[in-house]
Amino acid sequence: MSQNEYEWVRQTRVILLDFCSELDPNDFTQENGFGWQSVRDTLVHIADCYNAWLGSFVLLKTKKPLTSKENLLELGWDEVKVRFEQVDSYVNEVFEVFAHQMDEPIQRQIPWREGGEPISMTPGKLLMHTITHEFHHKGQIMAMARQMGYEPPNTDVLGTID
Repeated sequence: MSQNEYEWVRQTRVILLDFCSELDPNDFTQENGFGWQSVRDTLVHIADCYNAWLGSFVLLKTKKPLTSKENLLELGWDEVKVRFEQVDSYVNEVFEVFAHQMDEPIQRQIPWREGGEPISMTPGKLLMHTITHEFHHKGQIMAMARQMGYEPPNTDVLGTID
């Protein structure tokens, strides 16, 4: 994965976030029967995955990368946007710090879990995981929006600018 390829991911995210910012606030937080309940909750879950695996495991920037259910209920659109700004910051730092080590395993305990055996993962694999995780849940968000009567935009990488 290169920074140019991540830029495609970022471009599709901008389309998604712009679309979500236009949702009726009640629709943004409406429970829809999907794994993460609402559009807002799913967006936070996506960002939390990046923050956990890249911000916490790879970069050791935080030991509390996951949003509690109590805190989730307090988050509005502005806080969701800030989380994705943090995501981009962590991804950029991973590219800078691990530019020549993306395929070299990091072995350590998962910082946000108590105890447990160390695991071994490469920054490149964790970056790919977070991106595929994002696209999986992005599809769920699009399905939620359709169920609520919205016409979602095309967020496929093929529609990005090189």
